Amino acid sequence: MFLIYGLSGQTFKGTLEEMIRVRSLEKIRPNRPVAHEGWEAGVDLHGRSAGGAHDDAVRAYREVVKDEIQRGPLYHANQIMQRPVITIFSGDDVAQAWRILRDHHIHQAPVLDDTSRIVGIVTERDLLTAINIDEGRVMEYLKRRVSDVMTTPVVAAEPVTDIRRIAAVMLETGVAGTPITSGSGELVGFVSRSDILRAVVTDPPLSLWR
Repeated sequence: MFLIYGLSGQTFKGTLEEMIRVRSLEKIRPNRPVAHEGWEAGVDLHGRSAGGAHDDAVRAYREVVKDEIQRGPLYHANQIMQRPVITIFSGDDVAQAWRILRDHHIHQAPVLDDTSRIVGIVTERDLLTAINIDEGRVMEYLKRRVSDVMTTPVVAAEPVTDIRRIAAVMLETGVAGTPITSGSGELVGFVSRSDILRAVVTDPPLSLWR
């Protein structure tokens, strides 16, 4: 189950298939073409093949895979998510937010408003639009708040959500992480691309193709 949070609160809750029909999802996408990232995986959010050489590769793979091979283990967000979650407040200045990411050795964090409600996500790349870094130190920065540079609305998922579907949303929206929220909207975890990659290579391996 996926949810969309913005400055006005929760605006959507439903399945992946329902979410791709929500117009507000368009606002989440970054300026660069999302298709470039989808091409890396060979599929898009709708499960369609990206075409070209990837089509041939997928067909070739499926032809050699025996029918008796079992599907890999299923992983849910609550099995791989990070907790507790490092968060940033929308009213923090960009330099302060950068230091939080640096001090915790992370590249992104969910953004909360002054009532601790999730309203977005901010990355190092977002912050670099307003700060000048030299050898890891903030040299100068524009007088901007996190709310000025963060991505909003943000797609979140509930704890019992297949991580393959979360990965599809990451590719489509161009973000590298997904907040995990409880049924009441409380932030309970965070899943990054690195978390998903670790699940893919674990033993037994997660099957991505069947």
